[in-house]
Amino acid sequence: MRSIKQPGAPVAERIQWVEARGRAFSFTIQAGLPLLEAARRGFAAEGFAGGVLSFGSCALGPFAYVMPALSKTSENAAFYSETFRPSGVTRTKLGSMTLGLRDGAPFFHCHGLWTEADGGRASGGHMLPDETDVAEPFEVEAFGVDGAMFTAEPDPETNFKLFGPVVAASTGVRTVSRAFAMRLRPNQDFAGCLEDFCRAHDIVRAKLHGGVGSTIGAHFTHGGVTEPFATELAITAGAIAPGSTGALEAALDVALIDYTGGIAEGRLVRGDNPVLMTMELVLEALE
Repeated sequence: MRSIKQPGAPVAERIQWVEARGRAFSFTIQAGLPLLEAARRGFAAEGFAGGVLSFGSCALGPFAYVMPALSKTSENAAFYSETFRPSGVTRTKLGSMTLGLRDGAPFFHCHGLWTEADGGRASGGHMLPDETDVAEPFEVEAFGVDGAMFTAEPDPETNFKLFGPVVAASTGVRTVSRAFAMRLRPNQDFAGCLEDFCRAHDIVRAKLHGGVGSTIGAHFTHGGVTEPFATELAITAGAIAPGSTGALEAALDVALIDYTGGIAEGRLVRGDNPVLMTMELVLEALE
């Protein structure tokens, strides 16, 4: 399986996880606000301080983002591009967001695909929370987590400050299901480690919510291949359930952009798509 040498030594625990409780809900992102504040308000209205969300078409402006890029130094295995600030209103095709805390304040990690108003260029990548505003209201599908919080902390392995779940005090908000806030570490197969996790925790069926991260290129079940190794990825749908043999199988649908600007969507091949830097998500146990 493909792998990329990271600047730091790998830690023993390859999945950072916290068991919590959660609930799915939808809400409207308000226009005229920074996207970060609009998302925070939506979660707070349901009694949650953080969680994950997914969305389809929306209008953003002002808007700023970065794409994956090669690293110019040995300090990181891959890095970010310069900041792009397209003029006018940028319209997304899809996106996925993790809402948590960085330096004690609300922060998000959000990847998606979009079309820029100036020239109609299709692009995607990593939205910048402090430079992205909501131009028009839009609906999102969210999953709030109680008992865990995604918190940005220095990660010696990748030499980035990354979101990972930590234990948080329960607020007593209404929840309906067992949920695991998770961060998958580099150089392990995306589907395989989720399948192993579910087996270890006696989970027969599970649904993924949110999902923001990167893989080392990508191999899709439709035959498509993304060769450039540095990607920014959003999960568009995900589930784990018994397959035809009775063994657990993860079905992971994603959308991504690579460092050359190549865009790809589809279902990932099980056993052949290792994590590059990180993969954040919430796994809801259904059985």
